[in-house]
Amino acid sequence: MKILFVGDVVGHNGRRAFRTYTPELREKEHIDVVIVNGENCAAGKGFTRKALDELYQGGADIVTSGNHVYDKKDVLEFIDQEPFLIRPANYPGNAPGKGFCIYPFKAKNIGVMNLSGRAFMPPLDDPFQKVEELLREMKESCDILLLDFHAETTSEKIAMGWYLDGRVHAVVGTHTHVQTADECLLPRGTAYITDLGMTGPWHSVLGVDVDKILFRFQTQRPVRFDVAEGPSVYSAVVITIDERANRTTDIHRIYIREE
Repeated sequence: MKILFVGDVVGHNGRRAFRTYTPELREKEHIDVVIVNGENCAAGKGFTRKALDELYQGGADIVTSGNHVYDKKDVLEFIDQEPFLIRPANYPGNAPGKGFCIYPFKAKNIGVMNLSGRAFMPPLDDPFQKVEELLREMKESCDILLLDFHAETTSEKIAMGWYLDGRVHAVVGTHTHVQTADECLLPRGTAYITDLGMTGPWHSVLGVDVDKILFRFQTQRPVRFDVAEGPSVYSAVVITIDERANRTTDIHRIYIREE
């Protein structure tokens, strides 16, 4: 089984790149399941119905998110009805939506979890404790377990990878929008990468218009973060799982940059 995990989609350019390259990669890489982080897909922050539908139309099977999941009020109209749209499971209380999903593929159940880090991020519940709860709930019904860990610091993401090594098939980091070059199989078999990277405009600062960000840094005055225009980058990994042995055998990066 091959799973394509795509990094944070930013704005309309990111959605266009996702729709353009995902079908090509499905064919080229013989992809079975596509997972994408979409938390920035609607004008750079959050979800709208239209933006989410574009991800599905582009080939997404499962959509993960992060700290911007609720930034557009529209999402509250549909998040509870979407079986394969998930938000960080460690939001406290009865937050709208759900923190994991189980996606049936042929004879396998693929469990996908979403968690948010806490270092330089909103103070959600402890992700390490929460993942233990999720594993207890999911391990009997899932053949394959994957985690999107949406976190700011490399140390917190790396720590989560080691914490779950041998207990899940893959831990991928999202949120920082720059693809890291540390993809690997950890000693007990879990596929890991610190950050998938961004799918969105690369003539930008993490997807945002360069001039707006320079103004902010130079003046320390507030400014609207508009999504940049121009060519895009598409960032992802392909995770290969031996279904008979039920183990991860490979992870490799995908990085497409338009000129």
